[in-house]
Amino acid sequence: MDYINTTQTKNSTDVSSVFTHQVLPVLYTIIFACAFILNGLTAWIFFRVPTSSALVVYLKNMVVVDILMLFSYPWRVVGDLGYGGLQLKLTVCRYTAVLFYLSMYTGITFMGLISLERYSKIVRSTSSVSSFLRRVSVAKALALLTWGVMMFFMLPNTILTNQPMPKVFSCMALKSDLGRRWHEVSAHFSVGIFWVAFLLMVFCYTSIACHVYRSYKRIQQNSSEARRRSNRSIFSLLAVFVFCFFPYHVCRVPYTLSQSHKDDFSAYNHFILFQVKEATLFLSALNVCLDPVIYFFMCRTYRESLLKKMSSVNCETRRPSKDTGLSISNL
Repeated sequence: MDYINTTQTKNSTDVSSVFTHQVLPVLYTIIFACAFILNGLTAWIFFRVPTSSALVVYLKNMVVVDILMLFSYPWRVVGDLGYGGLQLKLTVCRYTAVLFYLSMYTGITFMGLISLERYSKIVRSTSSVSSFLRRVSVAKALALLTWGVMMFFMLPNTILTNQPMPKVFSCMALKSDLGRRWHEVSAHFSVGIFWVAFLLMVFCYTSIACHVYRSYKRIQQNSSEARRRSNRSIFSLLAVFVFCFFPYHVCRVPYTLSQSHKDDFSAYNHFILFQVKEATLFLSALNVCLDPVIYFFMCRTYRESLLKKMSSVNCETRRPSKDTGLSISNL
């Protein structure tokens, strides 16, 4: 929740720079435009795909998470460019920053659940517990539980940001005493969610990789193409997770220390840590553009629906046709 901590107009330590106030807004605008198209197309196709497995349940929830996260970007861009005044900064502190972190950590939780589902299907396919976890009804219940728990920890940050506008603006100054304590609790909870999900994914995908390798070796199958397809499917999620979220959570350790022990860090160190934190937070935001890659590699139904729709569009544009309408029966 560090974005909430550092949104301010002025302070004794000025950590703003050309990078944070000019470069990052442009980058956020670019990923917003790209993600709007990608996730719009994904939602249009994915929600026509039958919810026939636990994997599809989790992937559909990730689509919702990405769309919610996407809504927070324009507010940040306008605020970083210096428009909107204090009222916009208040909106960012109270609502859109909370929405961003709610979406990010809910998405991280679903990534962990997906890795567990893949592990139970590939490595522990005969286990009764694994069969139970792969039920669609169980996956829907876990998805609802995930949303409920994350809202319980995150939404009070909105409600408890209720103090009068201070003379020197900062998001933390808008919080009540209880709000500051709850902010700290939710921040620690969020970091814990990340590290639990990360360790779970490392365990699950390491186990899956070993299982797949032993399977190929046992049946003496020498199909490099099949292995490449399997590796893409298995590790696309882990690669996106590590690329987007790992740098930010490593950076959070020294950055949080610099916030809680300000006297132990020089102004220059504060400045550098803030720039690194903002850069790694941008990588986390980039996740909304990379998640469609996960859907393509991990969900065969989605992949086939997308390719079929693209093929039908190409056929319609290449040949004159009396009927220009596109059928959605293949979805």
